[in-house]
Parts: sequence; C-alpha cells; structure tokens
Amino acid sequence: MLILLFVIVMWYSGLFFQSFFLHRYAAHQTFTMSKTAEKITFVLTWIFQGPSYLSAYGYGIMHRMHHAYTDTDKDPHSPSYDENPFAMMWKTKNIYQDINNDRVAVDAKFKKNVPQWKRFDAFASSRFSRVLWGVLYITFFAVFASAWWQWLFLPVVLAMAPIHGVIINWFGHILGYRNFKTKDTSKNLFRFDFLMMGEGYHNNHHKFGSRPNFGGVRWYEIDVTYLIMRFLHRINLIQMKPIKIDVQRHR
Repeated sequence: MLILLFVIVMWYSGLFFQSFFLHRYAAHQTFTMSKTAEKITFVLTWIFQGPSYLSAYGYGIMHRMHHAYTDTDKDPHSPSYDENPFAMMWKTKNIYQDINNDRVAVDAKFKKNVPQWKRFDAFASSRFSRVLWGVLYITFFAVFASAWWQWLFLPVVLAMAPIHGVIINWFGHILGYRNFKTKDTSKNLFRFDFLMMGEGYHNNHHKFGSRPNFGGVRWYEIDVTYLIMRFLHRINLIQMKPIKIDVQRHR
C-alpha cells in the first residue's frame, strides 16, 4: 500500500510542477512570480521530479518550438515524424539536452524571458543528482515493497517526467476528440482529465496557447492545475495575467 501511495504522490506532484512551472510559467508565461518564489519552485521541481528532473530553460525553449513547428519536421516531438513513442522520447531527450547545454543555435524568439538558473540546473541535471535520487528510490522500494509486482512501478517513478511528456506529445496527437479545427493533429485525451491535471486538453491548448486554463470549453473539462493556480493567485503567491478569450466564438 505504501508503494502505491508513493507512486501516486510522485505522479501528481511531479506532474503539477511540470505543468505549472515548466509548461505554463517557463514556456507560456501565463503568470508571474517573484524571483524568490521562482527559485523555490526550481528546487521543488527537482525534489518532486527527482531523477527525471527537467530544466525550465531547456523545456521552455523546446516547448515553444513544438508550438511553432507542430507536426512538421522541425517539431521536437511529433507522432507524424517518429515511428513509435520510444523513438520520439529518445529524439526529444537529445534535442532537450542540446538546447539545455547550448550545443545548438536557438532563435532568440524562443529564448525570450525563459527562466534559467544555470548553477542549480547544472547540479539538478547532473549524473550525481540523478543517481542519488535513483538510489533513494530503490532503497525505498527495498524497504517497503511487500510484493514482487510492486517493483514494476520502479521504472515509472524513475522516468516520470518523460512518461508524462510522451502521454501528451504522442497520444495527445493520436487519440481523443477535438473542440477546434487546428493546423495540427492535437486532440483532447480525456473528457475529465483526472490523469494529467489539465494537460490532457491538448487540442484546447494548441488553439489558445497563452490561455492559462486548458479546459473550460465544455462543462466537464476541468483543469485541476488551473484551479490550483487560481488559489495561488488569490493568496498572492503568483500573479496570473488577465486574458479574455471567447472560446464559444471559435468553436
């Protein structure tokens, strides 16, 4: 039971910081926060993503490129140009690392205001950090796993962030329904996105990239991450940008 609870907690906590910080803050800048809050969020992202930690800088730039080049040969991750999810994950990893380590030239428009904390990222992305988290996770499983099948969850928690990414960037372009006609293959994976905390409303998001609420087009589309953001805005930890979009008009 403790292993299952651990997996659930790590799934949703890691997913929240990927959606809230890396996606909606670093890539799309749907809200602002103080530099102190930003640095705290960097650290929390490292804690909850653990061995699969993703840099806000590398993620933010790569995701902006995804929106600019969706379903073209320049898209960092597209089912239209990759044979299977594993091939896409491997290509995405290489592109992300090249961007994050400044090994490729990146258009200035993709870099604008993307948060970067080089010294922390160097540590959080290091082999030492990833191995340390891996050892801690394995130790936790060794102490608390009560059945052999619980060990099957270990690869999931070790590769949590890439798994979250492939669910949206592969299946979110293959399965689901569409509220809007777009020039890409984006789809909404779920009617109620219980699994991905709002990230599953991928078609909605591709239609309105700067909109902080990925759901809300239909009554059952509840974006949990957005609800948390509204609470954080209300207690003045973040400042959400006022964006008014009449989604009905674009249906």
